Amino acid sequence: MASSSAAGAGSTDSTAARRNTKRPKYSKFTQQELPACKPILTPRAVISAFLLVSIVFVPIGVAALIASRKVVEIVYRYESTCIPQNVTDKVAYMQSSADKTCKISLHVDKHMKSPIYVYYQLDNFYQNHRRYVKSRSDEQLRDHSEENSTSTCKPEDVANGKAIVPCGLIAWSLFNDTYNFSRDNQNLTVNKKGISWKSDREHKFGKDVFPKNFQSSSIRGGANLSESIPLSEQEDLIVWMRTAALPTFRKLYGKIEMDLNEGDDINVTLQNNYNTYSFNGKKKLVLSTTSWLGGKNDFLGIAYLTVGGLCFVLALAFTIVYFVKPRQLGDPSYLSWNRNPGGH
Repeated sequence: MASSSAAGAGSTDSTAARRNTKRPKYSKFTQQELPACKPILTPRAVISAFLLVSIVFVPIGVAALIASRKVVEIVYRYESTCIPQNVTDKVAYMQSSADKTCKISLHVDKHMKSPIYVYYQLDNFYQNHRRYVKSRSDEQLRDHSEENSTSTCKPEDVANGKAIVPCGLIAWSLFNDTYNFSRDNQNLTVNKKGISWKSDREHKFGKDVFPKNFQSSSIRGGANLSESIPLSEQEDLIVWMRTAALPTFRKLYGKIEMDLNEGDDINVTLQNNYNTYSFNGKKKLVLSTTSWLGGKNDFLGIAYLTVGGLCFVLALAFTIVYFVKPRQLGDPSYLSWNRNPGGH
């Protein structure tokens, strides 16, 4: 009787131990017994892989570089040339009511096929500053009933006891330089429709939201907005509100839907209103065509050519080593304990 009871106690203990164990239930997944592919990197496989990468990457790099070089671009920096020479305090001049009209001329060296995109470029402007990026109210921009949702917009949230629409530092600092183009005394129309993202117009900026109390605080930021046009149609604002990640950026101003011929001189009358002098910023006017790859950008083509060329060099080097000094695959004589039998 004693032995049977002891055996019963032992089985109970083992059952309890199995119940309390942290060992997972057996499966091929937990025990890493699933079928797996374990490729053996033979010299031929490695050389073939490098050759394949080079064969694919080099043509892509050449095509991307050719497409980028076909883009015609005119860049003109004007923040220094559009200040009168007798002005010593540039910031005070920009804050004054003086006429800031400036006339410049752009020469077309190559034929530019329409549409020609007009950009403004700002340097040393940190739109990615954390406080600047957060100073906006997406609810207010999207819904008329959220007009007073300005808690995230400080310091540009309220003016004269009323909510600012659109509120925040991003909208307050809206770029306000303007450009007018002419060729042979004929105006070149700049189309400003469709310059923003369609998703932004339809989903982020409400059709029933109109500017109110905007630029009415003691310190004026940038451009003003028409109170009769809904935010969904104020495309300059929509483009500006999509903040840039780097301190040097371009934003689309409009499109010239007319070809510019080689040798043309484009006269530009611009209003130099935007104050970049307080933070040593630069302003540039850019006219550019596009290719199937987008605007002018040599980096992508150079990157593909570099990777493809490097893979080709490695494939060539491995091929030479493979034929000059071959070795048997899986030769055990190369193991450390076989090379040093004494274990030293």
